[in-house]
Amino acid sequence: MEVLRENGEQEEEEKKVLVISNELQDLEEKLSRIKVHIPNVVPEFDWNSIDTSQLPASYKTNSAKEQMLLQLADNFHRQYAHLCPDRQPLFLHPLNECGVEKFVSTTVRPTLQPYPELYNWDGCAQFVSDYLTMEPLSSPITPPSYLPSPTTILKYQRGNCFGFSVLLCSLLIGAGYDAYCVNGYATREICMMDETREVCPLLEKSKKVLKEPVKEKAKKYAVKPPRDLRSKFELQQVSKKEADIKAAQKKKQKEEEERVMEAEKPTPDPLYGLRVHAWVLVLSGKREVPESFFIDPFTAHSYSTSDDHFLGIESIWNHKNYWVNMQDCWNGCKDLTFDLGDPVRWEFMLLGTDKPLLLLPEEEEEELADEDLDDFDKEEEEKGFDMPPSWVDLIQISRKEFETRCPQGKKVIQYKSAKLEKWAPYLNSNGLVKRLTVYEDPECVRVLEVKGWFENREDMMNMRQLNKKTEVTTEYFSPGHIQGLKAHSYKTMEPETERTMEFYSETRVDGLQKRVENTKEMTEYFEGRSDFLHYRHTEFGRRTKRAQMVLINTELNARPIVQIKEQFHRNPEKPADEDVAERIFMILEGRIMLTYHCKDDYITASKKEFIKWKDVDNKGNKVIMTSDMCISYQVGSSVKNKKLLHLYEMMLKLMEEEKQLRHQVWESETEVLEILKIREEEAAASKLTVSMYDTERNEKSKQQRETMERLMLEERQRQVEQDLDYLAPFLIQMGSTEKMSKWQALRLKEDCLNDFKHHLIDKANLIQARFEKETQELQKKQQWYQQNQLSMTLEDEDAYLTYCSDAMFRIRILEIRLNRHKEMAPQKYIELEEKLCKDPRLTEYLKFNV
Repeated sequence: MEVLRENGEQEEEEKKVLVISNELQDLEEKLSRIKVHIPNVVPEFDWNSIDTSQLPASYKTNSAKEQMLLQLADNFHRQYAHLCPDRQPLFLHPLNECGVEKFVSTTVRPTLQPYPELYNWDGCAQFVSDYLTMEPLSSPITPPSYLPSPTTILKYQRGNCFGFSVLLCSLLIGAGYDAYCVNGYATREICMMDETREVCPLLEKSKKVLKEPVKEKAKKYAVKPPRDLRSKFELQQVSKKEADIKAAQKKKQKEEEERVMEAEKPTPDPLYGLRVHAWVLVLSGKREVPESFFIDPFTAHSYSTSDDHFLGIESIWNHKNYWVNMQDCWNGCKDLTFDLGDPVRWEFMLLGTDKPLLLLPEEEEEELADEDLDDFDKEEEEKGFDMPPSWVDLIQISRKEFETRCPQGKKVIQYKSAKLEKWAPYLNSNGLVKRLTVYEDPECVRVLEVKGWFENREDMMNMRQLNKKTEVTTEYFSPGHIQGLKAHSYKTMEPETERTMEFYSETRVDGLQKRVENTKEMTEYFEGRSDFLHYRHTEFGRRTKRAQMVLINTELNARPIVQIKEQFHRNPEKPADEDVAERIFMILEGRIMLTYHCKDDYITASKKEFIKWKDVDNKGNKVIMTSDMCISYQVGSSVKNKKLLHLYEMMLKLMEEEKQLRHQVWESETEVLEILKIREEEAAASKLTVSMYDTERNEKSKQQRETMERLMLEERQRQVEQDLDYLAPFLIQMGSTEKMSKWQALRLKEDCLNDFKHHLIDKANLIQARFEKETQELQKKQQWYQQNQLSMTLEDEDAYLTYCSDAMFRIRILEIRLNRHKEMAPQKYIELEEKLCKDPRLTEYLKFNV
């Protein structure tokens, strides 16, 4: 029985194995049918594959002084490792791009660039950050084994933190700063260039600009406010409730901020305090730097020397020396003292006369004797070793490289709930060079606001801001717009909708500073006017259906005006009771209200109200001016009211001014329509301006330069032709010229002169043919323009004007060449004849015919 059971179990196991094998085969067949598309992996940049054949000899070999420096560095490192066995190895002489060991101080090449933007530390740091692409270290806890030269890093536009720092330090020292490269330790966010938890600097600047309103000081002799008759107990209870509500809101807000901070808190870094990083230290003193600070070359941000992002320093160096930090970094860089002349805190490698001096207290300076100082200087001179000059070529940045900045002309930086994009000038057809997108959520999904910065636009627009919540677009312009526009805020480009326009008032005749408009009203603000007007407010009524059907913008089709209010500043040349402060034209009601400025020591102002009359009443009788048509209130004056004639003349003048005001309001509406039309055309065209000094992009100046170069080349060829031997081809045709008869010499001379004469005529005919061809083409173009002038767009007109200016320039050049040729041809003929008569090969036979 047991044997049968064992056999049955074996059979069942075999069946299970067969089933599993069949299932595996089916699975293999199904998997084989699936096609997996392997993504293309972008290979990392290989520094060993760069072309070093064109590099100078200093990149490939070491001089005798450099070899001695490497020996000193090895000796210094052995002593350092013996005295500090628990410290990391020093970063002294890594390999360069040619595989040659170079001391780090000789890799620094101080260079002053010819661009004003690179004369300050922030400009240099921003250029290095934008121009280079960041490469992480191969090992995050050890310094790299190689360090290319700054010129190679600039050429390939990439590097690690050490390459960034060496390039930035070279630029800063060249600009006059006391800068040093730093080898130390930093946080993960700094080492990996992670700015996703940092606020965008552009947003921080905009917040700093906001200022709190200044409270006005109470005047000593101001009118006392009325007595407060409310219950103090009730006010206390209300204030208590408000305080409790505010406290609850603050508590809730604080809890929400703590929750968000806890959610945004980065995960613990297992390599905290071990991540190697390189940055730049700028010491105070030179270039009026008041306080020492750090610069992160990846982001171009400046930090205090006690910032928490920097966790320790191993060593620093510049182009003159190398220092090792002997201070404890248990508290990061907060407690470090950057007195490089103190050998207890900073161990220097080379003894040089230019090393920083130790900052001693006054008492210790007095105790130090002069003899000891002399002996110390003699010992330094004996032991001193000067740093060899840098083996790196001069750092040269071309104008094109400086303008391009970012690799391939574009760079994207991700910040906390924001994204910043940068482009090189002229890369985008609309002139966009920078765009900041602000998001509502940390995941950067819901867009809150978009800001774009522009350069070199013909319409002078330098920034556009779009608020996604309110759908309000605000455009900002530099001085020079055709309408003096400074800013334009709108929701839609449709006329008679809500919008705000700001202007450069100094460029306008009417002194308009701001215009706010919606469907029902328009408000205008002025400054610097001779009539002291500073405010005008217009209220509009509804159009009739018939007026809405008329599309042509005329004064009859304008929006009906209900009321116009104007306000004026004080005119010191007029008495206060005759200087109008505000006037209101109630057009539909037929009234005009005047309010004058307050007189000194008075709290009320004089007023007048005019009621406009009708020429004829209901019965057909003519209406004349009566005292009921003017209601006046005169402050502090016992003089009787003015006569009706004077009031009548004032009323006529105000009615005339009302007509002018209505026309000015219509002109303002027309100007708004014109600006909207111009803005639509400018936005559609998006033309960019090119400086006349930009020879690479300015096609017109480039053509003119090429034309001038061609003329100069032709002039040089003409001078060369004068030195040519004109007799050579004719002498070859005659064969033997040892014995020449008088007839042959005369024939040779005539043939040469006739040939030169035909050459001058052919050249004149060629220039004349080119001149006639250019003139005919210009005439055809002008005829085409006259036929199609009404249907042409602005772009066609610009193209036509450009062609005409170029054609006129070519025609003028050909005309000058033709006239000059006609003037010079006889003289050239005479010069050749005299030259032939003086030729020694013909002088013997032509001496009787000269």
